[in-house]
Amino acid sequence: MNNLSLENIEFIKILANSDSTLLQAGMNKATRDRLDTQIGVILREYYKENTMDVKTGWIEKFKKVGITEDEGKSAIACARRLGIDIF
Repeated sequence: MNNLSLENIEFIKILANSDSTLLQAGMNKATRDRLDTQIGVILREYYKENTMDVKTGWIEKFKKVGITEDEGKSAIACARRLGIDIF
């Protein structure tokens, strides 16, 4: 997974700036599947780079599209609260 499309950027920013309780209430199966299979992969790779010093390139990709470190961490925390395994 190497695609940080506009949709993925928006999805990550929504996760970073939203209440997981509200997101979960409005989440359908398609959204849940996308979160798990696409966004989850990106966030897992970003997490590995931030915590395990594994060079995945996601820190730089996030910076290029205006996703701050705090937003990345918030998106990971929200995804975890929604039941996505991030490690």
